[in-house]
Amino acid sequence: MSAPHGTKETPKTETTLLLVDDDAELCALMTDFFSQRGFKLESVHDGRRGLARALDGNYGLILLDVMMPGLDGFEVLRQLRRRSSTPVIMLTARTEQADRVMGLNAGADDYLPKPFGPEELLARIQAVLRRTQKSPYQPDVLEVNGVRINPGTREVWLDRTPIEVTSIEYDILDLLMRSAGRAVSRDQLSAVLYQREASPFDRSVDVHVSHLRKKLEQKDRALIKTVRGVGYLFCSEKESPE
Repeated sequence: MSAPHGTKETPKTETTLLLVDDDAELCALMTDFFSQRGFKLESVHDGRRGLARALDGNYGLILLDVMMPGLDGFEVLRQLRRRSSTPVIMLTARTEQADRVMGLNAGADDYLPKPFGPEELLARIQAVLRRTQKSPYQPDVLEVNGVRINPGTREVWLDRTPIEVTSIEYDILDLLMRSAGRAVSRDQLSAVLYQREASPFDRSVDVHVSHLRKKLEQKDRALIKTVRGVGYLFCSEKESPE
């Protein structure tokens, strides 16, 4: 992978990335590419050491290969999500939809098939960081239909009970709650979350919404409804499940 010529977008403050990939040559190339764009990139070449480093370090984002010795990327992500909400982008040569969905189910924020262009990876990273990095301005707590979110701390409560959500699940919930009572299309969600349109075969938004429903919904009410042919709607008032 060679770094293409072009405008270099440098973050205001240096962000440290962790790359867990057994391809040492790729890691070296990516370290050079990102250092020229204001990022610090550390790399580890197997799953077990990658998990240990991810849990011990303070990283803005983790790039995680799927096929590695020791622990594969899916298992590393499952273990990581038990103790950390650090954003993760999966890098995978396995392009089957089932593999992508498996990564999303394990808690990935995004995925990128190999081979990839470094500029596209940079754009994906910047999109995830824009969503997850806190702004100095912290809006007031928002509460709709028994669900309360705190944009400053990114915490979620359902009827005063804390709910654990991933970074991308929080962002989806925030978008839906701010549009409560109105349908939000998959393209709108994808544009805000990933800065790209949703393709007919990209199920990432649907998988994350499904996880969010399981965490939030109760027997006596539906909170997130599917609007067929459009997208999703957060119910502004109590409604019975469909």
